[in-house]
Amino acid sequence: MNILDHQVLLDLFRSNFGFFTAVTFLLAFALTWYFIPKVLWVSQEKNLVTEINHRSSHSLKVPAFGGVAFFVVLILIICLLQSLRTSFTGNHLIIGLTLLFMAGLKDDLVISTAKLKLVSQVFAAGFIIFSPELHLENLNGFLGIGAIPIALGYLIKLVIVVALINAYNLIDGIDGLASIAGIVICSVFAFVFFVVREPYYVLISISVVGILAAFLRFNFSNNRRKIFMGDGGSLTIGFIVAFLSLKILVMKHSPEMMAEGFMPENRPLFLLSVLFLPVFDTIRVMLIRLKNGKSPFEADRNHLHHVMVDNKLNHKQASFGLGFLNICVVAAYVIAGPFFNSVILLGLSVLGLIFFALVFEILRKRAAYYKEHLQLRPNGMRVKFRRVLRIASIF
Repeated sequence: MNILDHQVLLDLFRSNFGFFTAVTFLLAFALTWYFIPKVLWVSQEKNLVTEINHRSSHSLKVPAFGGVAFFVVLILIICLLQSLRTSFTGNHLIIGLTLLFMAGLKDDLVISTAKLKLVSQVFAAGFIIFSPELHLENLNGFLGIGAIPIALGYLIKLVIVVALINAYNLIDGIDGLASIAGIVICSVFAFVFFVVREPYYVLISISVVGILAAFLRFNFSNNRRKIFMGDGGSLTIGFIVAFLSLKILVMKHSPEMMAEGFMPENRPLFLLSVLFLPVFDTIRVMLIRLKNGKSPFEADRNHLHHVMVDNKLNHKQASFGLGFLNICVVAAYVIAGPFFNSVILLGLSVLGLIFFALVFEILRKRAAYYKEHLQLRPNGMRVKFRRVLRIASIF
């Protein structure tokens, strides 16, 4: 038996999908676990480490080339999945990933201009927004909107891809956060694709989960095994997240989705709930910068993870806390989604975002007050947060 034969793989895929999914996860995990030490060794030998500045959330010089392992593993797995011939989007995905990875790698090595990264993102987006499997022509009644012009569909997809790539890149500010956010997002996507019987997309989603799960061990390390994903990693994973998000948006509604309570018109809001962390954080910091008379693209320490760290939480506590918050938002949508139309649900979503914005603004000002007036950061939040995590772990 030739395990690489198309028919052999396809028969295994169809008859043992659970086994195939588990193997794909383990393959992604094992390959990432194998490649990252190699990347670390080369980075340290060539002294390719990140410099520390006033915005840094770390005190050690650390290599930022985890994206090299991400890219290699993703290309290997996508090529393997292409042999199944169940989807042709993998070819487009490989080209887009390559363009973005090269732009991100250049930024990690010598710093790229914002213009170069934006151009790379637009070109990479072009290879998936024109994919026949991601054709957007109907919003399924969202806010009363049904069919839309083809040109508008392309524009919406382009905005979604570029926005999500950058939003995911922005949350990569402390150890573990981008990985945990990616694991939460892609795990939810994998479940949805499993429900609607889109096995190819289940495997892409679960591959990202495996890659990020392996990467966490090194990202949380406090010794010479520590590594960051860098722009090469965050742009690569952000592109995959955007690709999967488009597939969720354009899927035809199915009886399986109705059985799970997913109303067609609420699908954009479902996506927003899954993508809560990167989307909310990006919108929030841009509004704060505009309010302060600064450019919305100017770097600062107003991100959610900065607020958490400034309130005396360590990176692991802040990352898992924000990941748990994202899960709670998805759970809230799952509970409320079947009972409200898109107009009411959008109103509730806006109120929820305002509530979270106020909470984090209070926490931000609290940390700033202690730092400025007492030269001391509050300890109380760490104790309370640990209690919340302890209670959450019971469930």
